[in-house]
Amino acid sequence: MVLSRVAVVMTRFGHGLLLFLAWLSCAVRSRQVTVSDANLPPLDDSRSTDGRTCKLATDGERWAVLIAGSKGYGNYRHQADVCHAYQILRKGGMKDENIIVFMYDDIAYDKRNPRPGVIINRPKGKDVYHGVPKDYTGHDATIANLFAVLLGNKSAVTGGSGKVLESGPHDNVFIYYSDHGGPGIVSMPLGMLYAVDLVNVLKKMHHAKAYKTMVFYLEACEGGSVFDGLLPTDLNIYAVTAANPDENSFATYCPGHNTGVPKGYATCLGDLFSVSWMEDSDLHDSREETLQKQYEATRKRTGNSGGISSHVMQYGNKEFISDFICAFMGPKPADDDPATVTESSSGEITLFNQRDASLLHYWHKVNQAAEGTQEKIDAQKELQDEIDHRQHVDSSINQIASLLFGNEKGSEMLQLVRPSGQPLVDDWDCLKMFVNEYQTHCGPLSTYGKKYTRAMANMCNAGVTIEQMVMASTQACSPNI
Repeated sequence: MVLSRVAVVMTRFGHGLLLFLAWLSCAVRSRQVTVSDANLPPLDDSRSTDGRTCKLATDGERWAVLIAGSKGYGNYRHQADVCHAYQILRKGGMKDENIIVFMYDDIAYDKRNPRPGVIINRPKGKDVYHGVPKDYTGHDATIANLFAVLLGNKSAVTGGSGKVLESGPHDNVFIYYSDHGGPGIVSMPLGMLYAVDLVNVLKKMHHAKAYKTMVFYLEACEGGSVFDGLLPTDLNIYAVTAANPDENSFATYCPGHNTGVPKGYATCLGDLFSVSWMEDSDLHDSREETLQKQYEATRKRTGNSGGISSHVMQYGNKEFISDFICAFMGPKPADDDPATVTESSSGEITLFNQRDASLLHYWHKVNQAAEGTQEKIDAQKELQDEIDHRQHVDSSINQIASLLFGNEKGSEMLQLVRPSGQPLVDDWDCLKMFVNEYQTHCGPLSTYGKKYTRAMANMCNAGVTIEQMVMASTQACSPNI
């Protein structure tokens, strides 16, 4: 079915898309996984019953910050993830005034959404959009506002609801982030957030006694690089990432033959790590499952998808991972309709790494548009532009590395990965300057190009100067900009 569609699209597009279509046919074959074939485990039903309770410290409260770092209908899944997380917290009794949401809020009423005003996070899933607070949306979903919120600095907030964390030394804080990332970075709708800056804000929160304990779940490619070698163990922060420092995370519930995704959705509905921990939360009583149990269930489901998924990682302070989930997400009973979760988790599961999910979205747009329409022409152009952009980024980065190190060593520099426990780069200011210079001379990295921040970090670690980077970027790209 999929390959026959590829043949049709090839006929319509001509040879300009030959490379992409060859890739897509392989990608779909390798990433479309039947649960029975991959032996995907059921969501873990084990529970802890050793007598601990969900009680917080005296006068303690629960607080949460939920962040969807992307925009655009092709990134539907990230806002769907965050909306789903909000519903879990509300079922746990957390008050809206204690939940702060960052999301661009541009998908629920997008003209391409088959169900206007409704967002789902899994096939046959319930609407998760209803009731979600619109704290920081659109151009207010900025890095500066995120930092102001985390630091409880109301005077630094621009726009939005004005809500900030008002937590104190007796409170538990839960942070959940879902979007694209790259080595040492995560995305925001209007910018690029560097790991060192995020961790520095977390350190300031600890110094200000803004929490007792914190749990941070992060969904992003190379998510481990945000904390590896950067997050100290003495901050009372326990972090879980969808992927280790040098691998992709994966989108799931993607459209395709026999996947259960409703007709009309040309985009993935969720991310594998995210739906794994959230569907685990839906199925279980949070008063009876520990953080460690949830990690094990999430790691097992995320990492057992036919050899093409990611490694869920733990960072920071692991001394309180035997605490019950309810201490951070509230005392939520098990879902009163678990069948909706288990049905969504059965059947054929389609996985695409986060960066390639955009190609799937564009391809489905082309496939769904009627022949001879402007919509078809526009969709074809979007797909071709994305392919051209990827080829430009690949070519320019390779040329820069060759100019700086020679062909052989340049290739090695692109692949070099530091040992576990070391941060991505020694000089973060150097990395920021290199990224800025590249984008000045070569154009935006985009979601796809952000995978090359590791290459730029390696250049910094090798002693390349800003002058050398400017020269190489100019030589590689200036005629093309």
